Amino acid sequence: MANEAGNTEQSATPQRFLARQPIFNRQRQVVGYELLFRTGWQNFFAGEKQEATRQTLDNYLCMGIESLANGQLAFLNCTYEALVNRWVSLLPPETTVLEILEDIEPTPELIEACVHLHGQGYRFALDDFVPRSEWAPLLQIASYVKVDFQVSDAAQRREIHKMVRTSRAALLAEKVEDQECFNLAVSEGYKFFQGYFFCRPVIMARRELPASRLNYVRLLAELARENLNLDVIAQIVQLEPSLSYRLLVLANSARWGRRVEVTSVHEAFMWVGERRFRALVAVAASCANSAMPSALVNLSLERARFCELLAPLVGQSPSEQFMLGVLSLLDAIIESPMEVIAKSLPLRAEARAALLGENNAVAVPLNLFRSFEGGAWDTCIATSVGLGVSEETLASLYFDSVKWATELVAAS
Repeated sequence: MANEAGNTEQSATPQRFLARQPIFNRQRQVVGYELLFRTGWQNFFAGEKQEATRQTLDNYLCMGIESLANGQLAFLNCTYEALVNRWVSLLPPETTVLEILEDIEPTPELIEACVHLHGQGYRFALDDFVPRSEWAPLLQIASYVKVDFQVSDAAQRREIHKMVRTSRAALLAEKVEDQECFNLAVSEGYKFFQGYFFCRPVIMARRELPASRLNYVRLLAELARENLNLDVIAQIVQLEPSLSYRLLVLANSARWGRRVEVTSVHEAFMWVGERRFRALVAVAASCANSAMPSALVNLSLERARFCELLAPLVGQSPSEQFMLGVLSLLDAIIESPMEVIAKSLPLRAEARAALLGENNAVAVPLNLFRSFEGGAWDTCIATSVGLGVSEETLASLYFDSVKWATELVAAS
C-alpha cells in the first residue's frame, strides 16, 4: 500500500482539484452530482476569472465529466464569461446542468446567451436563488431553482415559491443536513435535495441488528483483525448466498484471464485478494437495505481508498484506514447505530473513537476526505500544512480514489 501512495506522489504533476456533491430525489436516488473544480486551494478566490474559467472547462474535458458524474447529470458552476462566450458549449448538453451563480448580474447579454444555450439543449439551475424581478427571464428557462436551507427562513422561501410557480423549474433544497431538514423540504414541495442528510439516518433507540445485517458486521469484524482467519471468513460468507455468489462470479471473471474455474470460497478469496474482497463486502452490504442509494456504497469505497493511500504518509496503518473508510457510512447503509457497529468490531480504542466522531490522529485521513466532499478548502489547506503533505499529493490521492471506486462499482 505504501508503494502505491508513494508512486502517486512521485508521478504528481500540476493537479486538478475536485469535489463531488450528490443530488437526490425524494426517493433518495442519485440524479446527479455537483462537480467543483479548482486549480488549487490557495487561489480558490484569487486569480484572473476568465483564465480560471478556461482551466475549469479544461478540467471537465480532461477528466471526463460523464464518468465523474457516474453517467448522471453534472451540475457545473459557470462564470459570466463562460456563458456569454459560449465556452460551456464544449460540454455535452444531454448531461450538463449549467449553474448560474447568485453573484452573476442577469444582463441582457447574459440572458441572450442563456436562451441560445437553452435552445441547444442545455439545462439551467439558478443557485442560491433570491426572488428579484430581473431574474424572471432566466427563471422561464431554468430547470432547477436551488435554495439554501441554512440561510433562508420560511418567509423567504414562501416568496421564492410564489415566483417559481410561474415557471417549470423544480425546487432543489441545498445544505439539507439532517432528516428533520429533509422532511421540511419535502413538505414545502421540494423535489430534489443536496446535502449530507443521507449519511445521518434517524435510528431508533436500542435498535437491534437483524440477523442478515449482523453477518455483514461480523464479516467486517474479521476483516479488521491483523491476522485474517480464512476459515471464519469462509463460514460467514457461506451464510450469505448473495455474497458467496458475488465472490465466485468475481473470482471467475474473464478479467483475470484464467481458464480454471474457482469453486470454493477459500480459493475465490485467494484469487480475488484481500483488498478486492474488502471492497466486495462493502458493495454487497448495500443489499442489506436496497432502499439506500448506491452512492453511499460508492462514497464509502472512495473514503476507504483515500484513507488507505494517505495512511503511509501520516503514520497510520493502510489496512486499518481502509476499513475505517468502509465503516464510516455503514450505519446509513444497513440502518443501524454506529455505536452498535463499533462495539461489534475488534478495533483499537483510537480507531473506534475515530469512527464515533473523535478528532484524533487516526481520524485525520477520514476527516480530510470529508473536507474534500464538502469543498471545505480552508480546512484542506490547514490539514495539508499540518501534515506536511503537499496540496498536489492530496489532490492526486483524492482523484485516484474517486476513479478507483467508480471503476470498481461499475465492474461489480
